Amino acid sequence: MVTVGLLLRIEAEPDKADEVEAMLAAAVNHVRHETATVVWFAFRLGPTTFGVFDASVDEANRQAHLDANMGALRGELAARLFAESPSVEKVDVIAAKIPGM
Repeated sequence: MVTVGLLLRIEAEPDKADEVEAMLAAAVNHVRHETATVVWFAFRLGPTTFGVFDASVDEANRQAHLDANMGALRGELAARLFAESPSVEKVDVIAAKIPGM
């Protein structure tokens, strides 16, 4: 059962929103190979605002996922595409409906 998660909010540079969307769409292929992450969603909230939600079974797996991916969120590509550093919030999962779990 998932117990913890991460909620990220990403603000794209106005002329880079399509590139941020493509980056997030491609990121799912990387996350599919992670055993630490049970569910992962990338979504769009507005013209330049995006988000990611993912969940793990425990704190160790959440931290492993965060450690493995923070470089991409704060690296050179992110600096070029994002209007500001993404907000990253740790959340506790109260309830979930996930197929197969």
